[in-house]
Amino acid sequence: MTKRTVLFVCTGNACRSQMAEAICRHVAGGKFDVHSCGSHPAGYIHPLALATMAAMGISTEGQESKSWEPFLNRDIDVVVTVCDAADAVCPAFPGGGVKVHWPMPDPSFLPGTDDERHEFCYRVAERLRLKIERMAALDFDALSRDELKAQLDLLTDL
Repeated sequence: MTKRTVLFVCTGNACRSQMAEAICRHVAGGKFDVHSCGSHPAGYIHPLALATMAAMGISTEGQESKSWEPFLNRDIDVVVTVCDAADAVCPAFPGGGVKVHWPMPDPSFLPGTDDERHEFCYRVAERLRLKIERMAALDFDALSRDELKAQLDLLTDL
């Protein structure tokens, strides 16, 4: 089985895409070469994302907020945008990979108490985990590009 490169993209690369990267690395083991990036990186990982990943027992070690610039010359098999703004401006990456949009609400901008914000972030992370677990269960080698795209698109509404 070939190790596929998966790239999670949002605007700030501070919360949703960072959680998706960590979750994917955690649940998919060595199946994927996993990264995340942003169209306008914040330069930090949001404390809500860090706290949520820690509460879920998922490491974010080695992760950092970064631009998509370093990935523009790399073959990417699957690009997953997790916010509408990044989806609208997401560039084409080399390699003829599949691009899918899994819009997720941004916990970093949710008003409310700390407990409400943490609970909301946890729910977003759980939705990401469900999608990523199902993505990891797909047999990438047995699916054509169009079949893979169709299967990944089905995960949008989870």
